[in-house]
Amino acid sequence: MFTGIIEAVGHIRRVQPKGADVTLEIATGKLDLSDVKLGDSIASNGVCLTVVSLTSDSFSADLSTETLSRTGFSQLGKGAKVNLEKAVTPTTRLGGHLVSGHVDALAEVVSRESVGRAIEFWLEAPAHLARYITEKGSICVDGISLTVNAVDGARFKLTIVPHTADETTIQSFQAGTKVNLEVDQIARYLERLMMGDKVADSHSDSQGVSLESLARAGFLK
Repeated sequence: MFTGIIEAVGHIRRVQPKGADVTLEIATGKLDLSDVKLGDSIASNGVCLTVVSLTSDSFSADLSTETLSRTGFSQLGKGAKVNLEKAVTPTTRLGGHLVSGHVDALAEVVSRESVGRAIEFWLEAPAHLARYITEKGSICVDGISLTVNAVDGARFKLTIVPHTADETTIQSFQAGTKVNLEVDQIARYLERLMMGDKVADSHSDSQGVSLESLARAGFLK
């Protein structure tokens, strides 16, 4: 589990193909590895990776075909920068929101504009994820916990303050950049819960929440 508050920006030091899978070695920059051990999790661009080997300034992780197909790592090579965050502990400040490191899909940056000292981005999510994105809700983009400031269909706006731009890879985002997207967990679980007994039916409507189901649950009068 993570919070989406980036601790360091590292870079990919080595990409080693292993059949259809790959092993990545990631140089960790200023990330403190003194309390990291084999088997621990480190979020890399929002992807929960398991440490399989460790040095004083890097770790290696195996990426399956599932991870490569769901995330932007299939497009990143040696030298690419990545946002890093170690897993939370019981005493960690929850400065962002609860992030699992399980990426839902890729989103695309549609536009970038400077507004005062901030940077305003519009991104487009896959249509099937649009229902989980709401104004002033939380979203995780390449591992960064961010607030959605406006929504237009499957498009949503982010306003990035200078500190976030300086401490993450978001400074480099341009129109066309593909980013890892994880929607808010609470929205996903709520939708699943409201399907009730139908959730056990493999042929049930996967769209889940509707005006009818909201009314049955007592949310609409």
